[in-house]
Amino acid sequence: MDSVFADIEGAPAIEVFKLIGDYNEDTFDKKVNLGVGAYRTDEGKPWVLPVVKTVEAMMAGDAGLNHEYLPISGLPDYRTACQKLLLGSESPAIQSSRVESFQACGGTGAIRLAADFLKRLMNFDCVYVSKPTWGNHKTIFKRSGFSDVREYRYWHPETKSLDFQGMLEDLNNAPEKSVVILHGVAHNPTGVDPTKDQWVEIIKTCQAKNIFILVDIAYQGFATGDLDADAHLPRYLDRNNIEFMAAQSFSKNFGLYNERTGNLVVVCANSELKAKIRSQMELIIRVTWSNPPNHGARIVTTVLNNPANCAEWKEHIKEMASRIKQMRQMLHAKLKALGTPGNWDHIIQQIGMFSFTGLSPKQVEVMINKYHIYLLKEGGRINMCALTTSNIDYVAKSIHSVVTEAKL
Repeated sequence: MDSVFADIEGAPAIEVFKLIGDYNEDTFDKKVNLGVGAYRTDEGKPWVLPVVKTVEAMMAGDAGLNHEYLPISGLPDYRTACQKLLLGSESPAIQSSRVESFQACGGTGAIRLAADFLKRLMNFDCVYVSKPTWGNHKTIFKRSGFSDVREYRYWHPETKSLDFQGMLEDLNNAPEKSVVILHGVAHNPTGVDPTKDQWVEIIKTCQAKNIFILVDIAYQGFATGDLDADAHLPRYLDRNNIEFMAAQSFSKNFGLYNERTGNLVVVCANSELKAKIRSQMELIIRVTWSNPPNHGARIVTTVLNNPANCAEWKEHIKEMASRIKQMRQMLHAKLKALGTPGNWDHIIQQIGMFSFTGLSPKQVEVMINKYHIYLLKEGGRINMCALTTSNIDYVAKSIHSVVTEAKL
């Protein structure tokens, strides 16, 4: 029969989700999924953090909890706790009441909220994202109405490291009143972060060009296992009295992937601006998700505000970060032992969940089709904690095989 939807064209598949689907359909007994963007144990299983289980049990037995709507901006205690986690208890901005924040539907929702605000209220139209960057950044800003979405150089494929000079040059050429997205820690997808000295130069360039900074920080704690160390960038901006926004996500460090638990922090020049910012931000929220979800935010709030729970959570973070580092060391050692052509030091120099292996798209195709190892084509990105002591030998030997085949 005829349909009003007949002219709708099918959209291309989202790579990472197609990869998961292909993996699930694969019947090969040694198949490995290195594309999934979530933490896995050494048994290859998702991990519900013990402290999360404890808090959920407490919540289930709390007769005072209900399912009423939250305030438009979110749970007040959650927003305050998120600010302190990001900026630290000694934050100049917090102490002078120059911080506002908004509970969001995951880090994605926080970025969308920032993009909508920057476009509608502040008339920004040009945004810079790293090349490469998280797959959603460009699309979110385009859907928010930004007509000028540009890239700054970041990954240097020859050195498999940061293209620092290229990054500075591109930001120096940015038109004034641009926005730049800076990955706060554990850059996704490369795992390459600037040094502290390089951050100083990057921020100086942004200040000189009047570029507004949006920090995307989805992996606080995952890079080093130290929450404070991983918050270096936003705290540096705070100490230097720079206005900025930061999108937080608790999918990774709390394991709350499907609870969509995020937060947008806004640091402004004076406390008088907070009420105006909040009023306008709440109008955007009202027509976007209206009210944020409760469950994940309640878990995060309880953990961050309870010293015993928080101490336990910090140990969980150290455990996850330690396992990721261990897999980096093991993969690097095995590739060296096999005599795999090339320098693989970037595997242990990168940080966080992801690694750009440097495998070419053609090599990635062989990894998938011949060896049933699923990874993303760009840069041969892999999730380091999808490696286990059971599959790492097979993965290393497969990488060795595709790299040594000269025709690839």
